[in-house]
Amino acid sequence: MKTKNSVNGLSETARPRQGPRQGKEERYPGRGGRRPVRFGMALWLALAAGPLPQTLSAQVIPVKTVPVATGDQFLLFPAENLAMGGLGLALPDTLGDPFGNPAAGARLGESLVFASPTAYRISRGNGSGRTLPLGVLFSSGRWFGGGALAIQEVEAAQGQQVWVWRGGPTDRLWVPPPPFEPLAERSARNLFAHAHLGYRSPRPGLSFGMGVLGGDLRAMDGVDLLYAMSSGIRQSGSFSDLRLGVLREWEGGKALEAVLLREQVRMRHDVTYLDLVWEPLPPDSFAVPQWRRRVEKNLDHSTTTGLHLAYRQPLAVAGWSTGWSFTVNRKDHPKIPNYEIQNIPRDPGETWAFSFGGGIGLAEGPLRFGADVFLEPIWSDTWADAARDTVSVKGDKIPAGSKTVENDFRFLNLLVRAGASYTWREATFQAGVQIRSVGYELEQVDHIAVRTRTQDESWMEWTPSAGLTLDLGRARIHYVGRLVTGTGRPGTRWEEGAMARRGLEALAKADFLVAPQGPLTLQEAEVTTHRIGIAIPIR
Repeated sequence: MKTKNSVNGLSETARPRQGPRQGKEERYPGRGGRRPVRFGMALWLALAAGPLPQTLSAQVIPVKTVPVATGDQFLLFPAENLAMGGLGLALPDTLGDPFGNPAAGARLGESLVFASPTAYRISRGNGSGRTLPLGVLFSSGRWFGGGALAIQEVEAAQGQQVWVWRGGPTDRLWVPPPPFEPLAERSARNLFAHAHLGYRSPRPGLSFGMGVLGGDLRAMDGVDLLYAMSSGIRQSGSFSDLRLGVLREWEGGKALEAVLLREQVRMRHDVTYLDLVWEPLPPDSFAVPQWRRRVEKNLDHSTTTGLHLAYRQPLAVAGWSTGWSFTVNRKDHPKIPNYEIQNIPRDPGETWAFSFGGGIGLAEGPLRFGADVFLEPIWSDTWADAARDTVSVKGDKIPAGSKTVENDFRFLNLLVRAGASYTWREATFQAGVQIRSVGYELEQVDHIAVRTRTQDESWMEWTPSAGLTLDLGRARIHYVGRLVTGTGRPGTRWEEGAMARRGLEALAKADFLVAPQGPLTLQEAEVTTHRIGIAIPIR
């Protein structure tokens, strides 16, 4: 695959030099540009779809420019439709909806306690995690609500560290000494807390609710691979998610809901590197390599404000219903980490993301079936500003604070969910699939190198799922298994240098907006998730 750039209005074609491959690798179609003198641009919008459970993700739109493989770290709360591909437009999820829209708790007619232990593993040694959430949902008169606590362990991926020294007639590869891995870097603990409270208005069918989700984080899944050349990383931070919801239901099955949300993330990454330094020896001798430790501090701050509207109504045909949704997110990113794939310490950005959804569902007797389709146009602008007065290659002055690199992303994504369930006696069998198609075009302007380039990328992610629910009278036990394919450990191939750079990952639901320095590469990885849930009514 060739890369094509537009430089000062002229076109040129260059073939990247190929480096050694490690494992199976795929190239994604698109137009890449020359590496703009270490001026790529990365934007990890952590928590924009953020560390959120599956049931909250309908109101937050993920933004990804690389097919990252990450686990279900934030699959915290129970959901009836999870094994059916996560349906939610035409077929309501009575158990899971209150965690996305606090006012939807009005549909729950009983109080119950629940637990939903979850475990995931990413293939090729790319990490794993285990979560134990415990919670309660209550309904009493006009008031309803709930609360939950969860403790989680996240294990880091296996490091793959290789250095290149260009000090002789040929490139030489150096493998560093075994890293010193403190327990906090290999296995870390996260704590989560959620609460929501709602009120049923005296006006029939009208409910209000407010919910909050918070977490103390010591590890985000995949962050260690964002700094693939490091020897260790310590993470610390917190996040918060506040939601206000309204639910209006009419006789005949019509329903309208609205959600306002605001999320904030404050994370810090202390990254340790081992630098290979050649120490001179006495005269008439030779230099020997020495390893020196270097620590870099990176901040990840992001805020998302959003509005979600959804409408559902039955159709004239018995058992059938339809649903529609509109979602808008405005994302602000004042602090973005300095990842290895781009190496820019100053790079704010902002994003506008929209989602238009439609769905159809059938609920008749023991059979439930549904399908949802979402169209997601997204516009995102990121940039790097000059820390001091800078001069371009043409000699023009770029004042401190002015933009040195500008990235203009235009997305048109598609999300499809489909699933079915059948109840036979005390058992309910569920199966479904979720398909996400991502496509975007990047236009990058480098004011220092005085050139522009464009790049197109696209891929598809497949998530089949299956589940079984047993109704034991005093309790309901539910199992869900999911498999994510089409993702992996992405990176970019250098056009200069002898190696391909790999090891770029992020959150499962996180935005990951990167302006790649060249055509994308991929080491495939699959994510397998198992979940067992139990709900016991309080009578």
